[in-house]
Amino acid sequence: MRARRELARPADVGLPDGFGRRRVPGLRREEVAMLAGVSADYYVRLEQGRDKHPSEQVIEALAGVLGLDDDAVAHVRELARPARRKRRAPRRPERVSDGVQVLLNSWTHTPALVYGRYLDVLAANALGLSIAACSTPGVNQVREVFLNPDARELYPDWDSVAADTLASLRATAGTDLDDPVLTDLVGELSLKSDEFRRLWARHDVRTKTSGSKRFRHPLVGELTLRYESLAVNGAPGQVIVAYHPEPGSPSEQAIALLSSTVAGNSGADQRARM
Repeated sequence: MRARRELARPADVGLPDGFGRRRVPGLRREEVAMLAGVSADYYVRLEQGRDKHPSEQVIEALAGVLGLDDDAVAHVRELARPARRKRRAPRRPERVSDGVQVLLNSWTHTPALVYGRYLDVLAANALGLSIAACSTPGVNQVREVFLNPDARELYPDWDSVAADTLASLRATAGTDLDDPVLTDLVGELSLKSDEFRRLWARHDVRTKTSGSKRFRHPLVGELTLRYESLAVNGAPGQVIVAYHPEPGSPSEQAIALLSSTVAGNSGADQRARM
């Protein structure tokens, strides 16, 4: 809540930017409390974690003041009503089922991959691998975006890709922020990347269901692809991401070229093994 309060602009809630002698970024606690219709003392307790169970009316009021979208509000509800914790069982390595891998391989004209709970690439088809080396199974997308210098060349819109990646990681992590795998990942990246620390501190939460992304490819140049994210039933946290170009676009022609190149390479490999 503090992170979102500091990002809120007074002008967005009808307050002049010079309202009083403003010593903090964003809104003061008292201003948030006044606009949400709660006492300043109660708001302070919420922000400091001394009161963890606000009512639905309070959540809605604070969401309006702080400008939270639907994904962020859903995240706040989870935090306000966490499920009873059970003893943490050792987490098994994430694996993609044979059926999902067969499905990906059948999409010869559609770049596709599967992400796990921590945005590890668990599987990819041949066309997905040809789009970006970071689609290689075993690669963690968050590390790749923030620690691999080549990511800024691959993604022309690196800033938005980086912000979306962290918002998606928070969304998949949910309220289980004590998960040792997650804490290790966040700790590592916080030490190694200033950009990661800054963006993680914003507490953005966003579920990526669809959108578009630009890539720079060494063979076909710039690609603009739409994507759709599909949850894998029976494998919590796993998501299939399938990319597709706009019909009739230069990107569609580029994908057709890459598809034929991948098919040719695959045929050559099979002949070499005979």
